Amino acid sequence: MIQKIHLIAACGTGMGTLACSLKEMGYTVSGSDLNVYPPMSDFLKEKGIDLFQGYEPSHLDHSPDLVIIGNAVTRLNIEAQAVLNSGIPYMSMPQAINEFIAKDKKIILVTGTHGKTTTSSIMAHLLYTAGMDPSFLIGGILKDFNSGFRIGQGEYMVIEGDEYDTAFFDKGPKFMHYDPEMIIMTGIEFDHADIFSGIDHIKRAFSDLVRKNESRSHFIAFEDSEHLKEVLSHFSVSLETYGENAMWRFSKHQQQASKTYFDVHGPNTSISIETRLVGRHNLFNAMACMAAAQRIGISNETIKSSLNSFSGVKRRQEIRGIKNGITVMDDFAHHPTAVRETIKALRPFYKAGRIIAVFEPRTNTSMRHFFQESYPDAFMEADMVCICEPSVKKDIPDQERLSIRKLIMDIENKGVRAFYFEDTDRLLDFLILTLKDKDLALIMSNGGFDNIHEKLLEKI
Repeated sequence: MIQKIHLIAACGTGMGTLACSLKEMGYTVSGSDLNVYPPMSDFLKEKGIDLFQGYEPSHLDHSPDLVIIGNAVTRLNIEAQAVLNSGIPYMSMPQAINEFIAKDKKIILVTGTHGKTTTSSIMAHLLYTAGMDPSFLIGGILKDFNSGFRIGQGEYMVIEGDEYDTAFFDKGPKFMHYDPEMIIMTGIEFDHADIFSGIDHIKRAFSDLVRKNESRSHFIAFEDSEHLKEVLSHFSVSLETYGENAMWRFSKHQQQASKTYFDVHGPNTSISIETRLVGRHNLFNAMACMAAAQRIGISNETIKSSLNSFSGVKRRQEIRGIKNGITVMDDFAHHPTAVRETIKALRPFYKAGRIIAVFEPRTNTSMRHFFQESYPDAFMEADMVCICEPSVKKDIPDQERLSIRKLIMDIENKGVRAFYFEDTDRLLDFLILTLKDKDLALIMSNGGFDNIHEKLLEKI
């Protein structure tokens, strides 16, 4: 009988939410990770999960019945090697989700390069407000639940499905492990340069997902993604589309104060929506969920009230504090498209002040040169750009590394003031002297960014 479960690389967003889910289900849960102080590790500790810093064979001395190994862990990891040598049963994160949480559930799988966390969160909130008692496992903290997971008694489960590889012993995409009733596909762009050789490689992964589920899943797809359209064109699937001129589309988009108003038009449907979501990208995310909700049978009135009450996701345009008239906001944006859409979405709300875009390129892809020519245009709606060398160091050959200094020059040449910083201390010193009343410090990183948000709020 499995009672004690140990997770290696426990503080990743997916692994962290899985750990909390298992804890709530009554298992004794522990974990190991190099990064035990970012927000996810604090969240795990609040849930009563024992965390070990770093990786050591001794972390297995309590003799767990099962070990779950995250995809950030290589075969050379000394703790993973100890698992292999000990004979302790082990599995990947998606295997564990299927084994312990998703069994006998109707899965709504949310996939795509951008918007997965927000879309998954909206979908989970819709199901919950409709009284359907859903389960969900999402790579972010939903403000309405203060959690990225929920174990419900209802028939539906929302899973954020990642195209990233599963584990060192399973190099296929994580999303291939699930058997969904419905798949939301938010679009395809190039990302994850550490495992994908190019956009065609990524398209093959998504093609495999569609092929596997062609006859059993209903697909809801973003029509304005050319790469996704090309993938779907090779299959005959049950399909609804959303986008500018798709089956689901919107009109009369207005921003007033802190609210967004728009009308949604779908098959035999027209709904007027009021929400705290901002930006066209989030309107598309909401429409995907509306299509799924209508197919399930959720009423238009419930859809309207649910989108009105949705509070959002931490680290997605999350205001961390306002001090001396200066707003400090945290956002997960790191891909050029996400950076561009985030700044564009916030522009109408900060007309009286400046948007100071503060960026740390720290993903495996953003550290490399793949987006060297794309990044400059992503910052064009900012008033000032500050880019810092990432606080984490990765072994990337110089010829493959993103040149932040060149990026700064390219942004300057397009007419936006831009500044380079070697570390967060120098960046903080600059921001303290530069920020003024009504400014927005928009801090974008997929990591903790050396806790710059709290440090800045303390000093301004």
